[in-house]
Amino acid sequence: MAKGEVKLLGSWPSPYVMRARIALNLKSVEYEFLEEKLGVKSELLLKSNPVHKKIPVLLHHSKPICESLVIVQYIDEVWSSGPAILPSDPYDRAVARFWASYVDEKFFPALRALPMAQGKEAMEAAMHPVKEGLALLEDAYANHSKGGPFFGGGQISYLDVAFGCFLGVIRVSEKVTGVALINEHTTPGLAGWAEEFCAHPAVEDVMPDTDKLTEFINRIIKMKSQSPN
Repeated sequence: MAKGEVKLLGSWPSPYVMRARIALNLKSVEYEFLEEKLGVKSELLLKSNPVHKKIPVLLHHSKPICESLVIVQYIDEVWSSGPAILPSDPYDRAVARFWASYVDEKFFPALRALPMAQGKEAMEAAMHPVKEGLALLEDAYANHSKGGPFFGGGQISYLDVAFGCFLGVIRVSEKVTGVALINEHTTPGLAGWAEEFCAHPAVEDVMPDTDKLTEFINRIIKMKSQSPN
């Protein structure tokens, strides 16, 4: 592969960027990571994603591909240098896409609100949809992992990437609230899965350090609280 053929615009704390990085690692694709600065959108980003103006953006032969799950699917289709990410069975593929949509549309918005909850009542109210979501994902893991360590069975697949990228934020939420959201008592399947996922060679180097990510999220919360809007 020619140098500079694949570039990824992103930022290390972003779980969405992490999806693309994990997918590229699974396929053993060499790429250049172009770090975007907090609060600053580069000209290349604005040119490459003029609709949403957001990361991640994958540049392949200078052609931009936007939106994290679209990027993961593109990587899976273009490179055969690693295991398939999307399940080969049409039903399994549909199920994985369904749960990936659930994670993005329902679970993560609830999780994102948790570190910002102030006071006991607000914390309890914010905690409920997160625990409810984890219970649903625990059932999904039990029903679709086929006895393997991952949602995809014996290897990391689409839903593992889609959901696993949020483990860093989950760890931050656990640290902030003092509540073990994923544990061997309430979510034993997810507890084992999370350990296996984070230890995978495609994941371990891109999963952010909890203390570093906590500091970053606190900085974002402080910036939002000081914003006039």
